[in-house]
Amino acid sequence: MTMEMKDSGSVVLTAYHPHSPARIPGMEQSFVQDVPSSHSPSSRKSLPRCRRINRMLSNESAPPPAFSRSNSQASMDSTSMEDFWCEVESIKESSEDGPEEATLLEFKPADEGELEAEWLQDVGLSTLISGAEEEDGQALLSTLTRTQAAAVQKRYNTYTQTLRKKNKHTVRDVRDIFGTNDSSPTFETVPVSPVPSNGIQLPGQKPVWKSVSSNSCLDCGLDKGSPSVTEELSYEVSFSESITVLPKSREWTKNQRFKKEDSALPKFIVRKSRFGLTEVGDLSPEDMKKIRYLSLIELTAFYDALGVELKRNRTERVRGRENGLFGVPLAVLLENDQKKVPGVKVPLIFQKLLLKLEETGLETEGILRVPGSASRVKNLHQELEAKFYEDTFDWDQVRNNDAAGLLKMFIRELPSPLFTVEYLPAFITLVEKISKIKLQLQALHLLIMLLPEANRDTAKAFLQFLKKVVANEGKNKMNLWNVSMIVAPNLFIYKGKRANQQEMQAAATTAHIVRLLIRYQDILWTVPSFLISQVRKMNEAAINNSKRQLMFDKGVRKLLRRKTMERERPERPEGAVTFPPYLQSDIPEGVIRVYAPLHSKVSMAIQLNSQTKAKDILARFHCENSRGSSQNMRGQIQSLHEVGGNIGQHCLDPDAYMLDVYRANPQAEWVIKPKAS
Repeated sequence: MTMEMKDSGSVVLTAYHPHSPARIPGMEQSFVQDVPSSHSPSSRKSLPRCRRINRMLSNESAPPPAFSRSNSQASMDSTSMEDFWCEVESIKESSEDGPEEATLLEFKPADEGELEAEWLQDVGLSTLISGAEEEDGQALLSTLTRTQAAAVQKRYNTYTQTLRKKNKHTVRDVRDIFGTNDSSPTFETVPVSPVPSNGIQLPGQKPVWKSVSSNSCLDCGLDKGSPSVTEELSYEVSFSESITVLPKSREWTKNQRFKKEDSALPKFIVRKSRFGLTEVGDLSPEDMKKIRYLSLIELTAFYDALGVELKRNRTERVRGRENGLFGVPLAVLLENDQKKVPGVKVPLIFQKLLLKLEETGLETEGILRVPGSASRVKNLHQELEAKFYEDTFDWDQVRNNDAAGLLKMFIRELPSPLFTVEYLPAFITLVEKISKIKLQLQALHLLIMLLPEANRDTAKAFLQFLKKVVANEGKNKMNLWNVSMIVAPNLFIYKGKRANQQEMQAAATTAHIVRLLIRYQDILWTVPSFLISQVRKMNEAAINNSKRQLMFDKGVRKLLRRKTMERERPERPEGAVTFPPYLQSDIPEGVIRVYAPLHSKVSMAIQLNSQTKAKDILARFHCENSRGSSQNMRGQIQSLHEVGGNIGQHCLDPDAYMLDVYRANPQAEWVIKPKAS
């Protein structure tokens, strides 16, 4: 690692992959500390480095330097972390003969107020900085909850106060923007009462929860040794609004340890409401962009409610290779892969490595932990770069441990970390500063929602594979904690070549993060329903704004005036009956027309009742078209999609109650088509 100071005041960190230890710039000082001279590595050269480290931290060694810690920053006994440090040593050794091409990560120190300005831009509120009347920004502000609005207001106030101190251009007062008159202005916020899962709170309607069996909920419990108490997670109210009591600071200062047993993790379930559950791939890219805006606002409000500072890194530039397989930015790699396989979401080389290991390596003892041959991995790396896209690479020659080494190398050599440079400090903070597993999981959930699509899809494929490794523990001898220790250094590598007690804390922290990611991944890929509800409100506000804008258009006003005069000419017969609007339309209330362009019968009007589910409509179409549909269509998994209205596109849960979804979005169209993979 080299550092040089430029005249501009910026700091350039040059990281050589796959070692690239500067994964969390700006945080290394809190984890790296000189080891006492009595622990000098030179006095233990006869032992492998990972074992020297563990012996240094064990009771056989002199006491480590004193430090303060929270119970989430808990220490681990030396034997429980041995795999972590052996993996660090393996990474170091494999990088000694690695490529010399550098990936440049440039970080600039933030001026006062710049962090708040960047935050406002990242949440889609650049209108507050530019002063422009931006409809999307106004629509977003109109959906905020009380805690979310407070988080936005806090950052905006800090930003404006900073600009006033610098005597820059005139800054609008927050009260002028949001129409408040008191001395402590607040945003107009949406009600904090529960709202239906994927819909909008209707007047006088209470959210309905159904009593379901275990197969009707998202169960993230353990198969064996799980705690007897199961906790239910709610997606109906924002996480920040659900924090009723601020945890006492003394709860974070107890000297406790992470419990490495799988049974130490609580069991959570997410009950399906009448709207079902929504996965990240079920929403349109436009709506997922709004989900990311809202997730950052909610994460900030969540940390504020807990009294925790949300730290972010500022990345100015990330330079990687523009072709090849390893060391190429995910977005560039996917762009190249999509020329070969249109629509692919996970890099082809990564998919192939996972497939190879799933087919032959899941039962290999010590898979991921036992390193392959460094020389073989290096040769395979070079051969893959030359032959992969030509489909001439012989996968049968690849041993399982070598394939695992290539998989970890791919993760390490990404120019930007899989969980992004910007939010790596937030990942660490959620364990260091938040004591309860449930709150850690909620913060982790929002961080996953923040990831770029390429990162999120690749991380999902990786975690699904790791879950399969843990499921084969009986044969491969790799339990959840073992896998987490091996994977953590490849995702979170810290600066510093010597390990001490504080580094051991960081090791346990990152391993715990990976453990949560693997253990609760089914929850993490589900979009919280309160965010979907806010997206619906954003879309409705944007539609209403557009309608109001049209009303002010001169040509539209003339047209409407002429149409009104024509409509008023015929006199209504005395005693004529006026029907409600829904009876005047072609489709009565509670009846939807479902389109199925791939079926022989392409549309059908269906009367909904309180028990009609999405899967019932699918079953009806399947029955009606079982003979006439093409063979190709029969092999595809069909799903019912909600299109338009107050949502872009939404693939519905088969258990969603259609009358509830219809009432939440009566202007939508309903289409049966294959679910996007």
